Amino acid sequence: MSSHTTPAESAAGPRAARRRLIRELLLVAGFFAVYKAGRLLSTDRTEEAFRNAERIWDAERALHLPGEGLLQQLLLHGDALVTTANTYYAGVHFPATALFLIWLYVRRPAHYLWTRRVLAALTAAALVLHLAFPLAPPRLLDATQLIDTAQVYGPSVYRAAPAEDTLANQFAAMPSLHFGWALMLALGMIAATSSRWRLLWLLHPLLTLTVIVGTANHYWLDAVVAAVLLGAALLLVPRPRDDAPDDEAGPDPEAARENDPDGPVRGLPRPRSADAAVGAGQ
Repeated sequence: MSSHTTPAESAAGPRAARRRLIRELLLVAGFFAVYKAGRLLSTDRTEEAFRNAERIWDAERALHLPGEGLLQQLLLHGDALVTTANTYYAGVHFPATALFLIWLYVRRPAHYLWTRRVLAALTAAALVLHLAFPLAPPRLLDATQLIDTAQVYGPSVYRAAPAEDTLANQFAAMPSLHFGWALMLALGMIAATSSRWRLLWLLHPLLTLTVIVGTANHYWLDAVVAAVLLGAALLLVPRPRDDAPDDEAGPDPEAARENDPDGPVRGLPRPRSADAAVGAGQ
């Protein structure tokens, strides 16, 4: 402990960090709970959802967009391929986003605040559209002549009959948050890192797009609308400044250790900077 640090001050830092972490967890969990509860309000609008699905299908044909069936045929070349696509749809979306946010919170706190705000704006806009425009996915629309790959090959996160699904709203197809969140993950990692390979993060939304369309869970336009909403959120939420406190350069670690023997260990994240950035950006 340095001569300028009292025991009370030493204990206050970890306590403040825990409070900020708990606050962030409650904030994210609360927002997600509100979103999940809100989008279930449109589960009983079956006729409207199928009318909208027919309109979207006709609009895509009028725009000469490629049929969703082209991607599905690629996935159906092998049982292992289509099962992997179903697993990716069911198991990657939330864990990947959660790990992304955790990494940013620990290593890039200023970018975490920016990303959290962008995702919140995108998700709130998506909820409004889900309620205003219920949409049956292509796997439920006879005109598409697509199969429900999750029901046929597994695994599936939905019940076969939308009316029996009390945990998910199958009529919340537009916009696709699978794609919107995946695209923000890629853009966030590109913005927060300096590796020359960082553009490879764009493979995640590209693969996600292939999966959501190929499994007949979303139309092309679902992804287009998600990208437009994300673009609007990015315009509204300012990016972190170049001098944000999570910059990798920072002070010289040897000099910092000499001045503060209890300071951060080389190679570990600097919680003081993270706490300051997250606490100041509420």
